[in-house]
Amino acid sequence: MNPWQCDKWESIYSNSNCRVGLRLKFDKDIDSEIKRASKEYCNWLRKMYYFPIRVPIYIKSKERIKSMSGELVTGTFFGPFDKFVEPYIRIAAGDYQELLRKRGKDNALAAILFSITHELTHYFQWLNDFEQTYRSEEWQATYYSGYLVNVYAEKKEHP
Repeated sequence: MNPWQCDKWESIYSNSNCRVGLRLKFDKDIDSEIKRASKEYCNWLRKMYYFPIRVPIYIKSKERIKSMSGELVTGTFFGPFDKFVEPYIRIAAGDYQELLRKRGKDNALAAILFSITHELTHYFQWLNDFEQTYRSEEWQATYYSGYLVNVYAEKKEHP
């Protein structure tokens, strides 16, 4: 089941006064190309999908961020137990210059968009109360990240 198209959340949020939408917040020293590409991509996502409870995405200037388990990762999603408390996403983008040198501009930006999409897939899993193993959640998030970034790439020549 596609978590991005599942509507199980409607029974929870149909009459709520929750703030809705997808928001981006950048550390002040984030590269302007990351800001531009992230904003354009998230604008496209907003046209394609509804975000029934606001999810801010914090784009951090660190190479890695610490997850709740203490692991250093490129992205995290926090989904509170209470479905009326806003979740949030953190994305590490501090390795952009290194990715740029190794992979080129398009692939470096695509890697960041992939991380955003991966964590947003976890948002939709949380939203729809998907009951999966950790491995299954991660596989699904990776699959839909690749799928959506590729669909976007077909619409836009460069991220």
